[in-house]
Amino acid sequence: MPETVQIILGLLLLVAVYVLTQMVVGWRIRRAARWVVADLDRRKAYSAEAAVALPYARTQFFRIGLRDFRPKAVAALVQAGIVARTPADGYFLLKRPESLNF
Repeated sequence: MPETVQIILGLLLLVAVYVLTQMVVGWRIRRAARWVVADLDRRKAYSAEAAVALPYARTQFFRIGLRDFRPKAVAALVQAGIVARTPADGYFLLKRPESLNF
């Protein structure tokens, strides 16, 4: 096989692996976001008065084990306007889980 074909195939494989890993990370963040919404729903955090603290909302720097996608999911939910944050670091749902489609 010519060298240029090997280089092109190698680059295509590298791009495919990168795209696949990004898709897996996106899937895991989406799954963590569903879990966070279910947790807030279970705790009935529907208003600022009923806001609850989420200990997993902060990134832990010295965590041993698998990667935790929950802090990124919480940040994405706040940015999307699905979850709101109070000044006292409490979180509550702005939208009911039934109306969400993710």
